[in-house]
Amino acid sequence: MILAAVFCAYGTLVGLGLLGTRVSIWSLIYVGLAAYTVWPALPPAASADRARATGWLAAASMVLNAGWLLVTQQGWIWVSVAVIFTLLAVLGVLMKRLQQVPTRGRAEAVVVDATFGLYLGWVTVATCANVTAALVDSGVDPGPPVADLAAVAVLTLVAAVGVLLARALGGRLSVAAAMTWGLGWIAIGRVADEPR
Repeated sequence: MILAAVFCAYGTLVGLGLLGTRVSIWSLIYVGLAAYTVWPALPPAASADRARATGWLAAASMVLNAGWLLVTQQGWIWVSVAVIFTLLAVLGVLMKRLQQVPTRGRAEAVVVDATFGLYLGWVTVATCANVTAALVDSGVDPGPPVADLAAVAVLTLVAAVGVLLARALGGRLSVAAAMTWGLGWIAIGRVADEPR
């Protein structure tokens, strides 16, 4: 777990430097991941079913996150799509396992459930944005009326996935908050015309 967390931090610093630029949802996620890295080592949680059920998935998510940042920096956009889909699947399984084993208190709910809920919500939106960026990078440009309809279709898909996640995970606020934040991030980017 510690090696995965170190690699995740390395990927962040080398990849995009997300922690040093501004306060963002990634800052919250990374603080939560750091806390999660320590959490299983604490005596009450060391033998907890939740730690055993999610530990390797959490480590895999950190490695995949760093890998996604690094391949994106290399310009391997379609590889980044494969990596982020894998990350999304890992986070989905992790959150489903958290749903099956009840939390043991408020601290655990924040460190584990909220962290991975934010992570899953943000990655869900980022996956759609990543696929769109890959298509644009590949030269797909249907023009204004079709592009507008495609944008609406993608946003509708994100909303539908949000509903599915709410049903599957019992309506987790952290997932919904991160998805809202992600969609807001896209909307601001579109209004500011960035990225083109």
